[in-house]
Amino acid sequence: MSFADHTPLAERMRPKTLDEYIGQGHLVGQNSVLRRTLSSGNIPSLILWGPPGVGKTTLAQIIATLVKRPFYTLSAINSGVKDIREVIEKVKNQGLFGGGSAILFIDEIHRFSKSQQDSLLGAVEKGTITLIGATTENPSFEVISALLSRCQVYTLKSHTKDDLEGLLQRAVASESALQRKKISLLETKALLKLSGGDARRMLNCLELVISSANEDELVITDELVTSLVQQNLSKYDKDGEQHYDIVSALIKSIRGSDPNAAVYYLARMIEGGEDPKFIARRLLISASEDIGNANPTALVIANAAFDAVERIGFPEGRIVLSQCAVYLATSPKSNSTYMAINMAQGEVRNSGDLSVPLALRNAPTKLMKELGYGEEYKYSHNGEGNFQSQEFLPKEISGMRFYEPGNNSRELKDRQKLKELWKEKYGY
Repeated sequence: MSFADHTPLAERMRPKTLDEYIGQGHLVGQNSVLRRTLSSGNIPSLILWGPPGVGKTTLAQIIATLVKRPFYTLSAINSGVKDIREVIEKVKNQGLFGGGSAILFIDEIHRFSKSQQDSLLGAVEKGTITLIGATTENPSFEVISALLSRCQVYTLKSHTKDDLEGLLQRAVASESALQRKKISLLETKALLKLSGGDARRMLNCLELVISSANEDELVITDELVTSLVQQNLSKYDKDGEQHYDIVSALIKSIRGSDPNAAVYYLARMIEGGEDPKFIARRLLISASEDIGNANPTALVIANAAFDAVERIGFPEGRIVLSQCAVYLATSPKSNSTYMAINMAQGEVRNSGDLSVPLALRNAPTKLMKELGYGEEYKYSHNGEGNFQSQEFLPKEISGMRFYEPGNNSRELKDRQKLKELWKEKYGY
């Protein structure tokens, strides 16, 4: 049997046990919460949330094997309410009384409509099925609250460089078809870069290089990988191949104030069949992260675009997305509020839980009042211009500046106003 006749390398390398599983030590490592839950055999319904290629499907299959339950799988791309009901009826007819429910794995559950998700509720509530849903999108936005409340959400992290390099070394050293070809990994940087953190994509790239080279002995170099893989990369693939590359290009084009490139990458996503709400969410993030207070209306426009797309769908929704993308690309740019929260969170992690000044504390009890809680607080609206100078930060970081107004007309006015109010305190 030739190399090309085999099951894809990514499938051949799929782990069968938790000990073979790559990464996600916070979930499946020794003494982790999920591993302890699995050892009990009594697992709840789960939502596995994480980027493509980090092992959501694999983990679901391992879980089913460990708890010795019947395992059914559906894809939200090509399954509907009818398919869900058929699985539920099949499970009922098998009579799993008292023996634990069957596991129903639904890939890309975020693509299920409300009615499709509703059809799962009864079976999940009664324990007929234990649901394991996989999603690349935040389940808080995409899974109905009634279903989400009945599930534990586990977040899977992107693979690290060590995870991916370890997987490459394991494939070359232990996979029988690769062993016969005598593959040597001299360089891995190109494979890691092309993978985008997606283990499945990385193994697909490796297999493509090996099959394209068609040699019994092969030394993998970055130059070889780049020359062979880039000739064969597919167009935009909403299921993972260039998904995040195109999204990244769209956002960076908006950030770089290039409406032409922004519309081009938007078109790539639309023609690739991308979920319009996914695009609208990314535009919302860009409106706040990259434009922010340089043009606060951008966030309002992006939010309105999201609502409009959700109501009218495609194909008309593409016009709304185009209007929004062009508006964002041509808006003045500022990441000042994004940098401010990053800096503030860094300070919180560094300094810990500093004491809130007594003047700012609530005093609901007599004891708290006696201790001076809120006693020296100055009600800002009683001051001239609705302002009174007082200390709001913990004393250990008094005067620390987190918000640095951007170099644009609106935030320059903010800077001047803050300087007038706080004088030299924050150094504006």
